[in-house]
Amino acid sequence: MRYSTQVKSISHLKARAAEVLRDLSERREPLVITQHGEARAVIQDVVSYEETQETLALLKLLAIGQREIESGQARPLSEAVERIRMRDP
Repeated sequence: MRYSTQVKSISHLKARAAEVLRDLSERREPLVITQHGEARAVIQDVVSYEETQETLALLKLLAIGQREIESGQARPLSEAVERIRMRDP
């Protein structure tokens, strides 16, 4: 996706808010909003935003897991299963 095709001024957003929101939902591409010729904000539809947040959460979990492996806190799966079996009656 090229952001250069998805750039609009704040004036455009103000004048055509309903149209912009409809396009965001249909295209599911973010829109860069400019003010005085400079990029100021990026807006996107709510479904894409939620997907992005879920992806970031998964990436954070992976990063935590990687740090645990690197610090020696991780254990082999077989060891973890054995510990669980020993706890259950």
